[in-house]
Amino acid sequence: MRYGAQMSDPQELHDLADRHLPPDAAERWKALLRPAIQFDWAAGIDTVAAQLGGDPELPIGQAWPEWEGHGPLTFIASFDCARLSIDRMPLPESGHLLYFYFDGQVDGGVEVVGPWEPGTQSGARVLYVPDGTPVERRSAPDPLKPYPRQLLRAKAVTTAPEPESPGIAAAFGGTAERGPGHPVDADSFVDAVYEEVSVSVCHQVGGHPLSIQRPVGYEAAGAAADVPGTGGAPEYADPERWLLLAQIDTDDGSSMTWGDAGMLYWLIQEADLAAHRFDRAVFTWQCA
Repeated sequence: MRYGAQMSDPQELHDLADRHLPPDAAERWKALLRPAIQFDWAAGIDTVAAQLGGDPELPIGQAWPEWEGHGPLTFIASFDCARLSIDRMPLPESGHLLYFYFDGQVDGGVEVVGPWEPGTQSGARVLYVPDGTPVERRSAPDPLKPYPRQLLRAKAVTTAPEPESPGIAAAFGGTAERGPGHPVDADSFVDAVYEEVSVSVCHQVGGHPLSIQRPVGYEAAGAAADVPGTGGAPEYADPERWLLLAQIDTDDGSSMTWGDAGMLYWLIQEADLAAHRFDRAVFTWQCA
C-alpha cells in the first residue's frame, strides 16, 4: 500500500491531527508537514511546468547522457525551475532540470540501477540547463524509443510523512520504541489522513516521497558510498536529510511503467541542491 498525504490546504491536515492526536503529539506531527509541487496533465490554457517523455532540449554540443560501458540513458522528464518554488528547498529559480534513466531498452533489463547494486548510480542522471543556455531539441540515439510526450501543469500541495519514515522515527521513536497503540499508528488517524487524499498518479518535486516499499530516504542513505566527492560525510548516511528532487510515477499517458506500478525517485542533499551539484543526486526505484 502506498502511504502519503497531499492537500493544497495544510489547515485540513492540522485539523485532522488536532482531532485525532494528543496535543503534544499533534504539534510534533504537524511540524513534519512539508510543501511540495505535484503535476498532472496540462490542457487548454494551462501553464506548462513539466514534460514527460518526448525529446529533450539539450545544450548545443552536449553529448547525450550515457552509462559508460552500457549505453545511452532514456530521457524521462524535464521540469521548468521557474515553476518549482518550494519553501525550504533551494531549487534553481530558473532553467530546467532534465532526468535520464537506463530503463532496460538497451539490454533488455539485464542491468538494474539502484542503491542495492553498488556502482550503478551512473545509470541515472540529472542535468541542469541554466536559463539562457542555447539549446536544441534532440532525438534519442538508437536503439532508444522515446516515451510519448505528455505536458504537465503544477500544483502546490502539502505532504505528510509516511508512518515508517525517518521523520516519524525521529519525532516519535521507531515502531519498536513507540510500542503498540501509539496514537500516530492508530487506524482512525491513519485512515482520516490518507483515505480521501490519495493520488492515483503522483509525479512530484519536494515534500515527502510516496514510497511503495521501505521509505526511500533509507535507500538514498544506502547509496551514499556512490555519491562522488563526499568523503564519507555523515549527513549522506542520514535518511532524514535527503530531499526529493523528483518522483516519477507509472503513467499510462506516457506509456511509463516501472516494474509493477512502480515509481522512480531522485534524491539530493540540501547543500548539494543549493550548489547545483546535481551530479551528487542519487537514484532509486520501487514497485509493488
